[in-house]
Amino acid sequence: MRQHWWRRNSGRHLVAWALVGLFAGHAAAWWTLPLLPRVEALLYDLRVRAVAPRSLDERVVIVDIDEKSLQEKELGGEGRWPWRRDRLAQLVDKLFQDYRVSLVAFDIVLSEKDDSSGLDILEQLGRNELRNNAAFVAELPQLRRRLSFDDLLGQSLQSGPVVLGYAFHNGMPSKSATLPNGFDPKPWGLGDVRAQSFPGYAGLLPKLQGRAAGAGHLNPLRDDDGVTRRVPLLVEHSGLYYPALGLAVLQVLTGSGPLEAMAADDGQSGRRVEKLIVGGLAVPVDRALNALVPFRGAAHSFPYVSASDVLHGRVPKEQLSQRIVLVGTSAAGLADLVTTPTSVSFPGVEVHANLITGLLDQRLFQAPAYAQAVELLGTMMLGGLMVFAGGRLKPSYTLVVFLAALLATVSLGMGAVLTQQLMLPMSTPLACLLVLFLYGMGYGYFVEARGRRQMSALFANYVPPELVTKMAENPEAFTMAPMERELTVLFADVRNFTAISEHLSPEALAELINAYLTAMSEVVRDGYRGTLDKYIGDAVMAFWGAPVPNAQHAQDAVHAAIAMQRAAGKLNLEFQAKAWPELRIGIGLNSGSMRVGDMGSKIRRAYTVMGDAVNLGARLEGLTKVYGVDVLIGEATRDLLRGWLCREVDLVRVKGKDDAVRIFEPLGLALECSSELHQEKAQWDLALAAYRRQQWLVAHALFVKLRLSKPDCALYALFSDRAAEYQLTPRPSDWDGATQFDRK
Repeated sequence: MRQHWWRRNSGRHLVAWALVGLFAGHAAAWWTLPLLPRVEALLYDLRVRAVAPRSLDERVVIVDIDEKSLQEKELGGEGRWPWRRDRLAQLVDKLFQDYRVSLVAFDIVLSEKDDSSGLDILEQLGRNELRNNAAFVAELPQLRRRLSFDDLLGQSLQSGPVVLGYAFHNGMPSKSATLPNGFDPKPWGLGDVRAQSFPGYAGLLPKLQGRAAGAGHLNPLRDDDGVTRRVPLLVEHSGLYYPALGLAVLQVLTGSGPLEAMAADDGQSGRRVEKLIVGGLAVPVDRALNALVPFRGAAHSFPYVSASDVLHGRVPKEQLSQRIVLVGTSAAGLADLVTTPTSVSFPGVEVHANLITGLLDQRLFQAPAYAQAVELLGTMMLGGLMVFAGGRLKPSYTLVVFLAALLATVSLGMGAVLTQQLMLPMSTPLACLLVLFLYGMGYGYFVEARGRRQMSALFANYVPPELVTKMAENPEAFTMAPMERELTVLFADVRNFTAISEHLSPEALAELINAYLTAMSEVVRDGYRGTLDKYIGDAVMAFWGAPVPNAQHAQDAVHAAIAMQRAAGKLNLEFQAKAWPELRIGIGLNSGSMRVGDMGSKIRRAYTVMGDAVNLGARLEGLTKVYGVDVLIGEATRDLLRGWLCREVDLVRVKGKDDAVRIFEPLGLALECSSELHQEKAQWDLALAAYRRQQWLVAHALFVKLRLSKPDCALYALFSDRAAEYQLTPRPSDWDGATQFDRK
């Protein structure tokens, strides 16, 4: 039976492949599965920590405006922040002239004017003789402009390569400061270039930015979980693009010209920038021009010196000589702390330091343009492997395959980072692998092992034995879980059963009802492969189309209804011999979308059907008494029948439904019905049409003619009486031809 492996396990494999498709859709970015982005972020952080050098990099030194620097002068500090610009000018001069640093970059935004000057200091010291000097007073505005501390800082910026910082935000642009010159990426020829975009900024004073060697923004990027993993190397504002501080530092150090771009096809949004070329160095970026920061380890992976120690010459010159200096802040109230993959409290200035050293070393993590294709391919391969293993191998072998696949995936992911700095997505393939393994193992242990026994126990009382056998051969294809399906439901009830029971002893009544229910059940279950739902006193409820799908459910149900009427006739011959009352049964059928499955309460449950279509079927059974017919079917059932002669009985509006529905009486297979029955049905259709048009005289005459031909037909008598009545009591102007029933 090995050749039938797929057919026997088709349901199981459809679910498994559906799971693969679910994860593949996430990998293809068609939808997002909850938790997977968070898992991907955690796996990324684990890899960053695993490959971090965890060593001190002395090429970059942090000149820190720390608590010591903010102490009062008598305590060795420089006073509270913000400092006057002459103090910053002195700091820059010290770094270049005394310590011979190679470059200074500010992780501080200097966007506000400092209008103080040396003359202001003199005035504050009480040099009234200067203020009383007419010539001095006349020259005071020009001297103040000439000697402003912003000018002093601007002059100091020319003593060496200095890169200033500015920031973007979502508010209004700064009024006193401007942005440096941005650049237009149109020469790259890539069409739409996507990047982080901000409407507002805190820029630089014009007199400062014109004298600095470069400038870069200070905006790291926080992911949805609040962790900083990336820096936007370029930020868009008003159609122009501006570099990050680290990129601006690299441009100054390499003396490079305009940025160049290396493009690649990412298979999702067309061609995108994959790398920026700066001074011959390739800088990998994602599709939004962000760079993954290669963190060296926890905080203080770079040397720190106090700014006040630099101003007072207390730092050994060899500690700063030929170093790149980043001026930042760590004092309380000024500290810029972020969460990174390596630390929950990480100085923001070190994010720039890590990026700068990563740029210089060409040690930047890369999420290449083909990463999504790798993620999708890996998901499909691992998913397919587990589908195969879960269906063909023993559980112990499946476990070995799972562990081997897990180890290989993790090893490949770590190897890509260690050897090529490639950050390939891992969460989706691993999650697909794990979910399919758990599904396969759970299915093997909890479904297949007990499926056959459970199938027989669950459905033996509902469906024919041959269907139970068929279901047990492939138990995964059948379930008692509620589902929506198109079915046909049947209700059969004994008319005037109360009166019958009053004429029989309890023993005779029990024998009669047992014989009746047995005969009806055999027709439903054994004769026409229906599913017995329940007995409701003397009523029988059954349905077709579940648990085993049946495309002919309406056809089989109507055949069963006709056969049940014949079986009732045979029973009456037996009952007559026992002097028991005659049984008359009414049967109602309806088709439509129904909820089928194991439903009920915590105390008792049953495999049953529910829904509006079921309720209408029950109403039709009750209407058989009104219209004097043995079987009534809904319009949906009539539409599913092929080769049947059906007579429309009426248009009714039953209790619980606002819309009127057409009801029909199945007369038999069209080819088996006599020509007289066909003619009788045609005459009935003419009479009913006249009735609907409110042509009461014509309708009454036609109904009377039919009634005379069959005096015992209750249907003809009902409509001839109605037509006569409506001649005397006309219908309302909005009458739609429907008969209203307000009782069940």
